[in-house]
Amino acid sequence: MNDLAHHEHLSGPRGERVLVRRSARRRRTVTITRRDGDLVVAIPASFSARQERQWAQQMVDQLVAKESRAQPTRRSDTDLMRMAREVSEAYLGGRAHPTSVTWSTRQNRRWGSCTPLDGTIRLSHQLQGMPDFVVRSVMMHELVHLLVPGHGPEFWALMDRYPQAERAKGFLDGVSWAKDLPQGAFDDDTDDDTAGG
Repeated sequence: MNDLAHHEHLSGPRGERVLVRRSARRRRTVTITRRDGDLVVAIPASFSARQERQWAQQMVDQLVAKESRAQPTRRSDTDLMRMAREVSEAYLGGRAHPTSVTWSTRQNRRWGSCTPLDGTIRLSHQLQGMPDFVVRSVMMHELVHLLVPGHGPEFWALMDRYPQAERAKGFLDGVSWAKDLPQGAFDDDTDDDTAGG
C-alpha cells in the first residue's frame, strides 16, 4: 500500500484514514472504496495537488451523504403507535386497538410481546434499524394477539393477511441464527397466561 498517499487533515465518517491512489490508467473517473478499515480514493495521475484535495473531500462528503441516506430512521414510540394503527387498518379491518406500543430494551430473546388484558404491545429494541416490512410483520403478529390468544388456526389465518409475513419470518430467523437466538423468537410471546402462548 505504499502507492497510497495519506490525507492527514481528512478522515472518513467513522474516523477512517483517507488514502489517495493515483492511477495512470484513469482519465476522468474518481472512486472511493473501503479497504482494510481505510477509505481509498482513486484519482487520475494527471490531477494537481489542489484537485486531489478537492476530489478527496468531495468523495468523502458523497460517501457520508450516501451512508446517511442508507441508514434506517429510528422510530419513536409515537411512530410505533402510528404504525400499529396503519397495520390494523390495512390487514385487520381496524379491529386491533392497542393501548400502547413501545420499544423494550428488556426483550433480548424475543421480537415482541403483547398483553391482551391491558392492550399493551412491546417490540424489542433489536428491531430498530431493521427493514420496515420486518417491523410491520412483528407488529402484525402482536396486533393479532389482541384479537386471538395463542397460535391456533384462527391466529394464522389472520396473520396470513400480511403479505410479507413469510419473508419477514425468514429474515428474523436469519438474524436469530446469526445471534444464536431461538428461531421463531416471537412464537411464544403473549404475557397473558390465558393466551396459550
